[in-house]
Amino acid sequence: MNDYLNQVAQQFISIAPAVNSWTLRLTSETSETVSVRQGVMQPVYNHQASGALLIVAIGNGSGYAATSDLSPVGLKHAARLASDWARRSSVLGLLKADDYPQPAGQGRYETPVKQRWHALPLDEKVALLQDANRALKIHDSIVDWSAYLGYGCDDVVFISSAGAHIEQRFHYIQPALSAVANQGSQTQYRSGGGHNGARQGGLEQLALLNFPGAATSLAEEAVALLSADECPQGIMDVVLAPSQMVLQIHESIGHPLELDRILGDERNYAGTSFVTQDMFGSYRYGSDLLNVTYDPGRPEQLASFAYDDEGTPARREYIIRNGILERPLGGATSQARTSMPGVANARQAVWYRPPIDRMANLNVEPGESRPEDMIASIEHGVYMETNRSWSIDDSRNKFQFGCELGRVIKNGELKGLVRNPNYRGISATFWRNLAAVGNEQSFDVLGVSNCGKGEPNQSIYVGHASPTCHFRNVDVFGGAA
Repeated sequence: MNDYLNQVAQQFISIAPAVNSWTLRLTSETSETVSVRQGVMQPVYNHQASGALLIVAIGNGSGYAATSDLSPVGLKHAARLASDWARRSSVLGLLKADDYPQPAGQGRYETPVKQRWHALPLDEKVALLQDANRALKIHDSIVDWSAYLGYGCDDVVFISSAGAHIEQRFHYIQPALSAVANQGSQTQYRSGGGHNGARQGGLEQLALLNFPGAATSLAEEAVALLSADECPQGIMDVVLAPSQMVLQIHESIGHPLELDRILGDERNYAGTSFVTQDMFGSYRYGSDLLNVTYDPGRPEQLASFAYDDEGTPARREYIIRNGILERPLGGATSQARTSMPGVANARQAVWYRPPIDRMANLNVEPGESRPEDMIASIEHGVYMETNRSWSIDDSRNKFQFGCELGRVIKNGELKGLVRNPNYRGISATFWRNLAAVGNEQSFDVLGVSNCGKGEPNQSIYVGHASPTCHFRNVDVFGGAA
């Protein structure tokens, strides 16, 4: 796929260090973003980068080095640095020499694309964004409005001392619309059209994300929220749209189940997890209706791939089945540390950082309920869309989330808008109150483009998909609480 990276890979094989094992990951990254804010085109942002990450194992130690110098001289220097670190760490190694991943797979993968980014000229992209801006500015109370369109392409070549040769190319598309309304001391915000819905693929994904078609309705909702009642307060039923389920999955299932976090690797930075190793196989994480999968095989989802960044083949696995916790989100290295089954989710955020356990595509599987039937079953509750704020404790257990938009549910019917809807709970019990899971028709493929983890902080793409879900006995409150 990338002739230059393949040429570098072949050159490295002839100069590879004499160590127990090594892996080399070569990456070329390109991206472009175009945006229009308040009718004014912003500077076009272009990014290009390439580099190599070499990981070696010597004895019971491992070390890595990264370099943007892909010449034989640069790669030899990286090999010396990585080997030196491996020797130093050998006396403190967490693993034995034979435990380090030694992938040998051969494969190729590319994101399916129907309409390529460059098929639409820049002036037509700008015109599309200008049209969206005009559709967003519907009233004088709209004080800020913008439309954004981003694209990225990553080429990866991965080789190993065991004979692996894996080529992957990923195409990302990330649109977004936003409208901010203000009246006196009241400010409301609505986003959509792909906001928190980035996908893999080409421009054909825009229509599926309702970009720019959602612009006017988002602006209308932002204006309407200015005069809406505050969200009611109390213990009640809550129905969460997929646009909010994204963050609920991410924070209260994804992060707590990362195996390196469970082992304490994140303790001094982002905290630990309320989950312990002995919970897997028996712990009731949620009601019988909760089924969560790690699914790298949805081609349009943000973190789909054929192999992770340790060279492990990726396949769909149940993480939670019928409410019971089955396996952690741990790649090959973490699996070797714990002798536990995991998934292929060792991921590298950028070319100069080593792979660590990261969420990839983590999805709540569809159920059988229709959203309208969920609403009809509720006497008193709130329907909520689109995450606006989040907070969770350092064991990923107690949480509080705010949403952009709410609607009162009364006697089985959706009533008027309410503003500043918030809810809080405890992960260990919240999911057990899952009362209904939406069907395939309510299922939506979304994602998070800024998941942070690691020290120094590393930001990475994560995919989440979910249907609409109904929870009972939730602590709900408004902005005035």
